[in-house]
Amino acid sequence: MNGRPYTRLGIIGRGGSSKVYKVMSQDNKLLAVKKVALAKADPVTIKGYINEIDLLKRLAHSEYIIRLIDSEVNFERGFILIGLECGEIDLAHILQKHQDKPLNMNFVRMYWEQMLEAVHAIHEQKIVHSDLKPANFLLVAGTLKLIDFGIAKAIANDTTNIHREHQIGTVNYMSPEAIEDTNGAGPGARRCMKLGRPSDVWSLGCILYQMVYGRTPFAHLKNIYTKLRAIPDPNTPINFPDSMSIRDLMTVMKNCLQRDSRARMTIPELLQHPFLRQDSHLSILQQELLTQPPLNIDNLKYIVKHVLHIVTTHPEMVERNGGARDRDIDRITSVLWRTFEKYGPNH
Repeated sequence: MNGRPYTRLGIIGRGGSSKVYKVMSQDNKLLAVKKVALAKADPVTIKGYINEIDLLKRLAHSEYIIRLIDSEVNFERGFILIGLECGEIDLAHILQKHQDKPLNMNFVRMYWEQMLEAVHAIHEQKIVHSDLKPANFLLVAGTLKLIDFGIAKAIANDTTNIHREHQIGTVNYMSPEAIEDTNGAGPGARRCMKLGRPSDVWSLGCILYQMVYGRTPFAHLKNIYTKLRAIPDPNTPINFPDSMSIRDLMTVMKNCLQRDSRARMTIPELLQHPFLRQDSHLSILQQELLTQPPLNIDNLKYIVKHVLHIVTTHPEMVERNGGARDRDIDRITSVLWRTFEKYGPNH
């Protein structure tokens, strides 16, 4: 690639016009190299790959976007080469392994934040991905990174929306507005999709739902036409089983899966949501404790329950040697102490 030799180690993926190889560079670094045979690709596909290279260069600053190492577009020899950092496993395979039981909530929170950061990075560059799904997120050295920009497109004229001539995306993760616009076109009518940032938020909500419940919101509908009708239909409820008791998580999922795109939270708002902010759990605990009636055995159980909830849902508070960090112990103790001060020694 560009005159630099790489040692081919094997094929790790293939598509209609492309193959992905695991290779090793001269300095012994592993890469994933996508080779596109131009003779087997149509002009739209070729343009998509060139667009992908351009977007990856623009997003090189983000640690949550797959890193472009090298690339070569060679029309004379009839190929495109895209060299990327090599990952271990994508989120689709992680979820497949855990489909019988939900992911640990600490992993859900960590992966959710990393996905939000990745999508925030492309939105900041005025890019809508429009095909977000678990297979688009790759685990690289412990960090979940966004990959595959073949159909992503820069938003035209500095606005929040883009227009598409064809329906794209994976049905289980497609937003209502993407489906509604296409289905609403009459026979022979020109179908033009208007997709914006909220469409990506819906897709992220579907992935979060899958991480929590082991399936996407409409996975139970096996007929694709029934599913396409149900996703935009406000009369078809989205079920949120009561087995998930974390209130903030439930709020996030329900907000992302609002059928009205204008009602969905933005990525910056989701990044600031209490579900991702451990300090908010302590402030909420303090507020709730200070409004409790005088201390008795039942209220003490309430306090212990909430302290345990904070510690168990935030392992980052606990060092590997099994002890909580001093500053975190101080913060929790402070909450409890202010509570006892309010109740007084006679309670």
